[in-house]
Amino acid sequence: MDVLTPLLRGSALTEIFSDVNTVQGMLDFEAALARAEARCGVIPQEAVAAIEAACQVKNIDLLALADAAASAGNLAIPLVRQLTAQVKMRDENAARYVHWGATSQDAIDTGFVLQLRNALRETNVMLTQLLSTLAEQTETHRQTVMPGRTWMQHALPVTFGLKLAGTLDALLRWQLRLREMQSRVLTLQFGGAAGTLVSLNEHGPAVAQALAQELHLTQPDTPWHSQRDRFLEVGHGYAGMCGTLGKFANDFSLLMQTEVAEVCEPTAPGRGGSSTMPHKRNPIGCAVILTAAQRTPGLMATLYASQIQQHERALGGWQAEWEVLPELLMLTGAAIVQSEQLVRGMQVDAAKMRADLDITHGLIMAESLTLALAKHLGKQDAHHLVETLCHAALDQKRPLLQLLEADSRITAWFTPTELHTLLDPSRATGSADHFVRQVLTRYQEQRHDASLSD
Repeated sequence: MDVLTPLLRGSALTEIFSDVNTVQGMLDFEAALARAEARCGVIPQEAVAAIEAACQVKNIDLLALADAAASAGNLAIPLVRQLTAQVKMRDENAARYVHWGATSQDAIDTGFVLQLRNALRETNVMLTQLLSTLAEQTETHRQTVMPGRTWMQHALPVTFGLKLAGTLDALLRWQLRLREMQSRVLTLQFGGAAGTLVSLNEHGPAVAQALAQELHLTQPDTPWHSQRDRFLEVGHGYAGMCGTLGKFANDFSLLMQTEVAEVCEPTAPGRGGSSTMPHKRNPIGCAVILTAAQRTPGLMATLYASQIQQHERALGGWQAEWEVLPELLMLTGAAIVQSEQLVRGMQVDAAKMRADLDITHGLIMAESLTLALAKHLGKQDAHHLVETLCHAALDQKRPLLQLLEADSRITAWFTPTELHTLLDPSRATGSADHFVRQVLTRYQEQRHDASLSD
């Protein structure tokens, strides 16, 4: 195991894309191929048992396979060689029918699709847990008022619930996209040497249909050896979801800065410490998520470049996917796990959020004051007057309220009590709660729909 795997790829997806499961996926293809061809009368039914019995990864010498792949150019060629030898030990005649009519790319691509099916299923489980945790925290913090920030500066008051709802909203869309793509991407690859299945003569379509049924995969209209849009779509779904998680982690880490200290990651022995500074509580969960989010665009670039494949079967582009796509999925899997742990155990300092609203001594409420004053003076005049008073407050380092109460142009329209109310951030979150409730309602609806379809 790579020593960085628990840190950077710590999810169930990593095991799905292990060497053992990669090889087993190809073996599952070979076993299903034998069953399908026997059903269609292409190979003897008697050959199936020996082929199936040999199609277990425990029968394969993985080190020898790896060494042979360096010369063969892919894993399937030496794998079929080992598999044939294993079948021959059981039934010499059956060994003649191993990999009948298929090509190496059929085994590799379909084997990966089988892994991908498990990955999509496990991703949905992890994502469902994250959504549940996020929905709970969104509900909890519906009324937790905090500074909204634009261009890295205080803007207007928002709620922490709205901030969380934004992430929940995006992840609900990514979950739908992942579910919708399954009928397109969980597709059999079976075309033989040049995509014509000529080795099977007139039996080609029937064997392809039977093979798709055996593996519970969609049967495509044509083999897709050099049309890689399905894998590109998978990569896009995971990279996009990872980007959403990266945005959340980036915001969270900024709120966790010492000078802000509005939130904190979960605490545990040994978590977030420093090798030299005992006082540190570093955002290590955010670091893992951001590491994944910063790596996935480069991996996606490779998948886009791999769309350019030569003729019926290509070199270079197809092979480039072998490590890139699993790595992208594993990184995203770790980001999902880390995000769920972060959201579930995060510490939110609502009092500090409220206190930070007062850092600008009322200036964050300038827009609310302007809109109220505009009813009397008109928008432009009101904006100019409030802007002038805000600049004076900054220059004189005085609370805005003091300047308002001392200015007859303001007190002509508002009492001191009304001014206090206008400058109260808790009264200025607009439709935030409405938006939060909309997202939570859609979460419940989507969860209900998913339960009906399972």
